[in-house]
Amino acid sequence: MAATPVWSVDPRTGKQREQVALEATTGEVDQVVRAAHAARASLTDRRVRAALLRAAADLLDEAGPHVIEAADAESALGPGRLTGELARTTAQFRAFADVIDEGSFLDIRIDHPDPAATPPRPDLRRYKLPLGVVAVYAASNFPLAFSVPGGDTASALAAGCPVVVKAHPDHPATSELCASVLHRAAEQVGVDPAVVSVVHGFDAGVALVKHPLIAAAGFTGSVRGGRALFDAAAARPVPIPFHGELGSLNPVVVTEAAAAERAEEIGAGLAASVTLGTGQFCVKPGFVLVPAGPGGDAVVKELTAAVSDSEAGVLLDHRMRDNFLAGVRERAALTGVDVPVTPGAGGEHTVSAGFLSLPAALLAADGEHDLLLEECFGPVTVVARYDSTDEIAVVLSRLPGNLTATLQVSAAEAAGDGDAAALLDRLTPLAGRVLVNGWPTGVAVAPAQHHGGPYPATTSTSTSVGGTAIERWLRPVAYQTTPEALLPPELRDANPLGLPRRIDGLPG
Repeated sequence: MAATPVWSVDPRTGKQREQVALEATTGEVDQVVRAAHAARASLTDRRVRAALLRAAADLLDEAGPHVIEAADAESALGPGRLTGELARTTAQFRAFADVIDEGSFLDIRIDHPDPAATPPRPDLRRYKLPLGVVAVYAASNFPLAFSVPGGDTASALAAGCPVVVKAHPDHPATSELCASVLHRAAEQVGVDPAVVSVVHGFDAGVALVKHPLIAAAGFTGSVRGGRALFDAAAARPVPIPFHGELGSLNPVVVTEAAAAERAEEIGAGLAASVTLGTGQFCVKPGFVLVPAGPGGDAVVKELTAAVSDSEAGVLLDHRMRDNFLAGVRERAALTGVDVPVTPGAGGEHTVSAGFLSLPAALLAADGEHDLLLEECFGPVTVVARYDSTDEIAVVLSRLPGNLTATLQVSAAEAAGDGDAAALLDRLTPLAGRVLVNGWPTGVAVAPAQHHGGPYPATTSTSTSVGGTAIERWLRPVAYQTTPEALLPPELRDANPLGLPRRIDGLPG
């Protein structure tokens, strides 16, 4: 059977641009994974890994104009947005190089023997080792920062794990271009280029997660696709960790006092967050609780004006456009749902933004409107009008897990007055990142960041953004009563590598 070609498609027209590659066969996936497995030794030295990440960042910056041109042609995200995304991408590489240099990611702990302890304590020394080859499933909506050169790749390489990326079909040319840049970086610092490889095709993605030499996987995409791969990872003879980001509603609660104090600001901020990137951010606020009454009316009025003024945009591919239009139609047809600004087809290849509205009581009463509590990918949100804080509590109790949850409060509430603290307590179990008086779009790359959340937002408790994302690709091992000469350098008393450690429970 002839191999299936992989085409780059222009989402602005729906036309094929160029043939980029061929879908990988199961045999080809096997060859790529085995080559990556054999290349693990070239990532053993932490200094080499840090040099690789910095070289990758530098070369991506140098190739920036070509990378941005390719990504825009395949995603229609625009040079401005992609310039920022490339800067974020290279910043991630440099940030993980700093994580390697600093060394605390190894979580080194040394407990000297204490025969007087109960029970007696032997000499124990613990640190973390790389898992092995990591499968990365690229995201559609971030062709750089969550794709071939994205955070999963950067963090896995930082941990010492080679990476095989299953490229997203929406940006195959960008994927190949970025892979070539990473290969040049590897060659520049003397690392086997097989530490980063790319495969294409649905079947290749399935074969990848099932390969016995794949030690872990990272995924960003849909609930349906991610859950299928998660189940496959768990069903293997030797199950592996699967860190999947699947979908998120990202609820927002606007208090009555906040609406009364700054309705225009809240309405405008909500509109900007919902329409940013044509609503294609995983942290887009897709569900908003606002008070019934004058304050809520003012928020909705400003939201209506701002969304109505937004321009139609192109989604990442025509399949997503079809799903968006169908999802909006299905939701708008539910009993009691109003459509103040109709989201839909802005043109042959574009979509227009909008929002739906209904009384929160309908969501609290029965399951007929449960569809409104599921993510609809694109520039749309649902505004539910509540009559009491009890109603807020009931609706929040029915929400699934999320990446983010946001609370909009007044100045007095921010100072501790009213029910804001209680509302924050209700939102905290729902999400991995909780915001007050902000908007969730925009995920800073920082040591304290957490980008994850309860299922179905993610399939694990780990973060995919920030320095601690490296923890996904490591496993702890403890050495007991092991002679000094046989210990890894990281665990020797002399600390020849100068690494941060905890000794007998104290920093040392």
